Amino acid sequence: MMHCSLRKPESKKKKKLVDIHQALNVDPVDVETLRRSAISEGGLLTDEIRRKVWPKLLNVNVYNLPPKPGKDIREGHKDYNQVLLDVQRSLRRFPHGMRREERGVLQEQLINVILYVLQRNHQLHYYQGYHDIVVTVLLVVGERMAIALMEILSSHHLRDFMDPTMDSTKHILNYLMPILEKVRPELHSFMQRSEVGTIFALSWLITWYGHVLSKFRHTVRLYDFFLASHPLMPVYIAAAIVLHRVKEVMRCDCDMASVHQLLSKIPQDLPYEVLIVQAEELFSHYPPQELAKQAALQLRKSIAISTFQAFQMATSRQRPDAVLRKQFQGKPRPPPTNAEAATPLVAANQLVKMAVWGLTATLGAAAFAVVNSAVEWGPEFVSQLFP
Repeated sequence: MMHCSLRKPESKKKKKLVDIHQALNVDPVDVETLRRSAISEGGLLTDEIRRKVWPKLLNVNVYNLPPKPGKDIREGHKDYNQVLLDVQRSLRRFPHGMRREERGVLQEQLINVILYVLQRNHQLHYYQGYHDIVVTVLLVVGERMAIALMEILSSHHLRDFMDPTMDSTKHILNYLMPILEKVRPELHSFMQRSEVGTIFALSWLITWYGHVLSKFRHTVRLYDFFLASHPLMPVYIAAAIVLHRVKEVMRCDCDMASVHQLLSKIPQDLPYEVLIVQAEELFSHYPPQELAKQAALQLRKSIAISTFQAFQMATSRQRPDAVLRKQFQGKPRPPPTNAEAATPLVAANQLVKMAVWGLTATLGAAAFAVVNSAVEWGPEFVSQLFP
């Protein structure tokens, strides 16, 4: 009996790998299957798969990436000093045990990606916390691919956070309390009396939880979910987290300081798969258009919400990488960089290679077991999935 129970998760993972492989290679790409795979239990399983699927979720042509940023990207950039300070403070976002030189290479790339995206998109404004999202994407896909993904993300999912003022960000935060009110009126009433507001969730949303989660595998699992979902899904995850902690909250003293202190610290042992399922259910029962009927949410229009349907439709017309590769053959190609998009993170620079190995070493036993299971299913299968 135990043998069967152990085989069941492996068979589910194997089926997911097959589904992803088929979805990536059909013409046009079956983006809906990729979305379901990213959302369902376990997400995209490994960073190898993420390097294939994340670009398709965001409609990025991996054979037409921006060039590697030059050193002149920093000259006279109005945000350079603030970005530099934030990146220097981001030490805990890099794999533990990484040598200073290795980390230095990735920090330089992180600065380049941020400044390049901002330079090419003048309507976007840097905010503190943006670098937490960029570093997660960079660690998974490399420098040039990170630029391409962050340009799309910044113009769509994160767009409201990148206005010159925080008005749009506050508007997005305002979706949280109506969800709580519909599900647990007594909790909503308690929080209203405490006057805690929603500021406790600000860093959750604007960093996609990258700043508050200590384990990289939890962060990328949520990123799988968010990349495949509506741009307000981080708000629904926030609601799911608060609802999960309802007993703790209600035991608090009903004052702003006590409730804020409790909620602003996310426990590191949260049941993420359960929360993702709950967030999906909340979204289904209380979609944004239903919540927006409340007067407080009618005063402002979200760019991310209003452009999402058109964005999703655009992703449904992508060609598979095999077709893109043929189209690309014969065209002049930029010189290889540390972040070639169509391959795993293999760096010409030995420092970056070591950084990648360091990252792999910190992904944890669960992720390592998934990779091992994939190899056990057949090296030839894995090589077909990731040519």
